[in-house]
Amino acid sequence: MNNINSGRVLLGGLLAGLLLNISEFVLNEIVLGAQMKDFFTGHNFRDPGGAFIAIAVILTFVLGMILVLLYAMIRPRYGPGPMTAICAAMTAWFFVSIYTGVINDVLLGIPAGTAILVIVWTLVEYILAALLGAFVYKEAQP
Repeated sequence: MNNINSGRVLLGGLLAGLLLNISEFVLNEIVLGAQMKDFFTGHNFRDPGGAFIAIAVILTFVLGMILVLLYAMIRPRYGPGPMTAICAAMTAWFFVSIYTGVINDVLLGIPAGTAILVIVWTLVEYILAALLGAFVYKEAQP
């Protein structure tokens, strides 16, 4: 039961990363798109270009893989299933959205309502991504 199935981590991670990327696109382009453009203009930030978007997409796929790897790593202790996936999701969510998100929000002066929306949005997306990745993941056979 302690054998991590790398192929399933990769597959589940890519699916989790795809879900995260789609969710981030919806959040940043549709839900907050106009607000982000105004914020960038008001602070004289240049629009993120193609290189930024490519890096963000790739890192989000990597995040999906790390999320599923974390699930695989804690699964022997907590057991397989949705609650273990949610524990993995909340761990990743804390480090990405709460720790760095709150620090960056305070540093950049992001409005509280927007910060709360992003924190709640990312909690839901991380849980859904972890559940999807955990559904695909199966332990390696000895």
